[in-house]
Amino acid sequence: MGIFDYNAYEGKLDQLKGAYRSAECFPHGVFDNFIDAGAINQAVREFPGPKDDGWVYYVHYNEKKRALRELKATPAPLRGIIEEFNSPRFVRFLSELTGIPNLIPDPSLEGGGLHEMDRGGFLNLHADFTAHPHHRMWRRRVNVLLYLNPDWKEEYGGQLELWTKDMQRCFEKIVPVLNRCVIFNTDSESFHGHPAPLACPDTTTRKSIALYYFTEETTPPLKVATNYQARPGDGFKALFIYLDNKILSLYNYLKGVLGINDGAVSALLKKLSEKNKS
Repeated sequence: MGIFDYNAYEGKLDQLKGAYRSAECFPHGVFDNFIDAGAINQAVREFPGPKDDGWVYYVHYNEKKRALRELKATPAPLRGIIEEFNSPRFVRFLSELTGIPNLIPDPSLEGGGLHEMDRGGFLNLHADFTAHPHHRMWRRRVNVLLYLNPDWKEEYGGQLELWTKDMQRCFEKIVPVLNRCVIFNTDSESFHGHPAPLACPDTTTRKSIALYYFTEETTPPLKVATNYQARPGDGFKALFIYLDNKILSLYNYLKGVLGINDGAVSALLKKLSEKNKS
């Protein structure tokens, strides 16, 4: 068996896609022991350190994390998983599971790749950007998240929260344990995140691989930047979430117009992150 056991998953596809497409609020599924144990354990062992090359830092009111999307800077075991998940056979499996034909992987890993958070990291509730910033006809359709956290304890936090479309209720919390994969259809109302700051030890981080899939449309899809949302009871925080949304919307527009990527501001955000730790 390779990284992904196609025979096992394709053999029960009718059952899997029925549960996936009928899931509460929006189509999604949670899959444990998703890939080969040897492959994921090797990926954990070779996960790059925070001082290695390639990391982009995201530090603003709605988010505190780092990401690495450069395949050439990604260690071989992790690169192998990403390449498998972007392979034609895996993408066909996703299309069958989700019911979305002709999915397209994103070799540039825009917004995806390796993600890592230290203690205190968080990601406010949001719906993802709806169109690829550099491919105007590409509409974002599916997210795949694979967790790389051995011995993760619930008290560390970091559960992926899925919320109703009216943002009134969290209907599912998913602990990011090792080799758990979350797949879901993404649109302007598929709200998710982990808004509470991580309470893990300083020596532990929350690690994942994030990959996004698109369809090529005949007309340009509605282009909306990542849309962060306040929770009921957030009070005055809702204003800062709103203001941060406006800034990010402008930045997303400039990315498309100027052809820039997130690495352009990473050095500044990294300095801010280090300053917050001091």
